[in-house]
Amino acid sequence: MTADEIRGRTHGTAPVPLSVLDLVTVGAGRTATDALRTSVALARQAEDRGYHRYWVAEHHSMPGVASSSPAVILAHLAAHTTRVRLGSGGVMLPNHAPLVIAEQFGTLEAMAPGRVDLGLGRAPGTDGATAAALRRSARLHEGADDFPEQLAELTRFLDDDFPDGHPYRRVHAVPGPIQGTSPGGVQSPHRPPIWLLGSSGFSARLAGELGLPFAFAHHFSARNTIPALDLYRETFRPSAVLDAPYALIGVSALAADEEKEARRQVRAAALNMVRLRTGRPGLVPTPEEAEAYRFSAVEQDFIDSWNADVIHGSVDEVRTRLDDLHKRTGADELMLTTHAHSPDLRLRSYELIADAYDLPRIPRTDGDR
Repeated sequence: MTADEIRGRTHGTAPVPLSVLDLVTVGAGRTATDALRTSVALARQAEDRGYHRYWVAEHHSMPGVASSSPAVILAHLAAHTTRVRLGSGGVMLPNHAPLVIAEQFGTLEAMAPGRVDLGLGRAPGTDGATAAALRRSARLHEGADDFPEQLAELTRFLDDDFPDGHPYRRVHAVPGPIQGTSPGGVQSPHRPPIWLLGSSGFSARLAGELGLPFAFAHHFSARNTIPALDLYRETFRPSAVLDAPYALIGVSALAADEEKEARRQVRAAALNMVRLRTGRPGLVPTPEEAEAYRFSAVEQDFIDSWNADVIHGSVDEVRTRLDDLHKRTGADELMLTTHAHSPDLRLRSYELIADAYDLPRIPRTDGDR
């Protein structure tokens, strides 16, 4: 595979393809059902407006994030879209048996052939107690330490190529590329490509050594972005999967018709992060609640630092900062995640950015859902 093949469709005047990362956030006064309906609307809008891919991320025990089960959400989105690539950004591999992930994403690939990405992370996506409940083990670091071995096992399940003598030689992930099946066997014509996700150097190095595409979480680890991308590119070895490095970065971005409204929404999202970081996770607060909240000096320092890495304001400001970020990082793709209490403002932000970069409008046909 070449980097150009990964990029796929045209991206207007944007320097690189633009994509969407959805955390399926739940705002105060709303429900998970509301959030999931917004995700369907956003996925369809992303497809119609030329965004390249649409990923959802695995999080647990967070009332304001309804994306605890990416495979289930992606199946729902696959039923409402026909063209946009769908994927996980990511599935936390240590939380799951590799065979289960291979089965889930083999099923997704059968539902939406040729447009499913399997992004994998090594963090739990939650706190230690929840990670233990997910893994049924008190050894919380076991999964992260075993990540390369788990990844190798998952890859063999996806490719159905355990060697002779391996205890899993006769175990098959179905749907999948099963060899020698009888006519009518349950197979998938493609295999979802694996991406490694990270916020430090570990996954960057591993992705490089394995010749896999790499996605870096710039939106919550901005200081590590350039060192991690440099490490990925330095260690990259061409593989049967990829002939040259391909690095995507996640970016927190919000464009609004009025700059003041963008600042209000971002401040509310920052209050949500303050509560999460201090062990008080909840629903995403309203801008009014954030305006009434009295931040301590420590909290104010945190949100000033946090919001410095959130690209927000008028659409012209957002475009300028996205262009600058691309120049500084050399990223091959920008994946935008938008945190706002209002679903309408989230949808509007992606629309404004698509317009700013002249992303192609792709009309729906009679065959589209």
